[in-house]
Amino acid sequence: MVIITPLLIALNVFVYFFAQDPVSHIKYGLNPLFFEGAWWQPLTTMFMHANLTHLAMNMVVLFQFGYLLEKELHAHLTYLLIYLVGGVVTSLLTIYFMKFFGLDHNVVGASGAISVLFGWFALKDPHLRGGLVVSILIISFIPLLMGVPVAWYAHLIGFGLGWVLGYLI
Repeated sequence: MVIITPLLIALNVFVYFFAQDPVSHIKYGLNPLFFEGAWWQPLTTMFMHANLTHLAMNMVVLFQFGYLLEKELHAHLTYLLIYLVGGVVTSLLTIYFMKFFGLDHNVVGASGAISVLFGWFALKDPHLRGGLVVSILIISFIPLLMGVPVAWYAHLIGFGLGWVLGYLI
């Protein structure tokens, strides 16, 4: 029985509709305020979304891959830890990547954590591997070509982290 994925989706939708203002985005998104004491940002950024389209796309993908992973693991807590810990570590690596390259924008969305799920599946299922690599590249770079700002590095970091977690768990 899948219970964590619907709860994560519900939490994302709830946060979107009740914290959709510029102040919340800066306070709870991932940005240089992290280095000034906003320690919660690596977790809270996973539940913030730029707009309804961003939320919908992330939740559809979370439903697809989260459902499969939660069902495959037969362990709700393990799945939740992969998602949350993977998402937080992805956020931490992302904010340090941004600092290293002098990027000071605000990053929001669940796609870093979702990319962890992609990486997990890419390692575990050789039949899906090629498609998942292409998918992560498409969702990371095609929006940029269309002029949509995307934290492509968060996607790639999450994917790599998911791959590593697949070895460890």
